[in-house]
Amino acid sequence: MTFDDLADLPVLELAAPGALREEGIQAIRCGEKTALTGLLEIYAHAGEPLPQPGTRLCVVDSAGRPAAVIELTDVQKLRICEVDDEYAHAEGRGYTNASDWRRAHEEFFRSDYVADYLGHVPSIGDDTIVVLQRFKLIASNAHDPADHGAAERPTSGAR
Repeated sequence: MTFDDLADLPVLELAAPGALREEGIQAIRCGEKTALTGLLEIYAHAGEPLPQPGTRLCVVDSAGRPAAVIELTDVQKLRICEVDDEYAHAEGRGYTNASDWRRAHEEFFRSDYVADYLGHVPSIGDDTIVVLQRFKLIASNAHDPADHGAAERPTSGAR
């Protein structure tokens, strides 16, 4: 797969644009990040079906440029309180354990970024359903940091 073949791939925007997104992309590129988590409520709000194993996604950077292509290998719904330490480590953001992972995800899910999208701050408790997605890296497109021009990006499935 080349980065010229992206027109049909759904777009994945990790977190909000900025440092958190760029750190996530770097963690994907170096193999530290092999999992990501979504809030089921966001999928419901967007009217999107849950992703399926085998789905390829174009991960875009904060400027909207294709940065990587990943393929989902496993997707499952789980109560947020059931996420374990191994999964927390697979997220590749340096979480020491599932409690650390949960604090960071609750903070993000209650952020202005998510609240603006949903129209409210979601209520997060032990029974909140999250979508756990494991993936493998298919392709990476390292950019010149001085290049700020946005490439044409796919529009299907944008979140």
